[in-house]
Amino acid sequence: MRRAAARCGLRTIALSPWRIAARDDDEARRALAIALAAPVAVFTSPPAVRAAAALLPEALAAPGRIRIAVGAGTRAALARAGVPDALAPARQDSEGLLTLPPLAAARVRGRDVGLVTAPGGRGKIPEALAERGARMRRADVYARVPLAPDPRAIGRLQAARGDLLLPLTSGEALQRILDALPEDAAARLRRARVVAASPRLAALAEAAGFAEVCRADAPQPAALLRAAHAAALNRDARRRPPARRPDKHPR
Repeated sequence: MRRAAARCGLRTIALSPWRIAARDDDEARRALAIALAAPVAVFTSPPAVRAAAALLPEALAAPGRIRIAVGAGTRAALARAGVPDALAPARQDSEGLLTLPPLAAARVRGRDVGLVTAPGGRGKIPEALAERGARMRRADVYARVPLAPDPRAIGRLQAARGDLLLPLTSGEALQRILDALPEDAAARLRRARVVAASPRLAALAEAAGFAEVCRADAPQPAALLRAAHAAALNRDARRRPPARRPDKHPR
């Protein structure tokens, strides 16, 4: 996102709620081996793919099994890891993923389904698949280690003038940041224009008190910035006074 924003001439304020820590232990390898042995395995993020590739690269790319990515970024990570035929939904979120034919109730009932992920986030996927009768084989291959917001970033947020843009791809990240910020900084952030990667995230932003929320059609940085640009153009058009119509009978 930082590189994409810089290409558009935008400056960023980094409010990272966590850092990614890949696991490298026997328990993670055992759980991953079971998940990857399932006929179908779902990957919830690019970090999940990278962590799995570091732990068990041969099992990850084993032929004859279906690998499913939650979105295009995760599918690209699978391709780089040796899985060029992974599936991904057109609608790149949990709801879209659950519409894929290999995850239909008739296909997963009574069968193992692997889930390669991290603790927290995307709880809808395992819950929905378990309701369809799947035996979930979960492997948490990385962790999100909480970080306190950088005081320098908080200061930049508090001092920011003009419009702010908040790309939103994680409801958990949004809530962590709002909880961690000082009250005035959180209030300033809530005045940002949110561009959400899914309808669910848009609803979460509205419930969290953000007044201006628009939606992107994909979670990739370019798609988020395109949606933000389109929303800004529409807002400016609404604010522009209507053109004065010329008199029909000038004197």
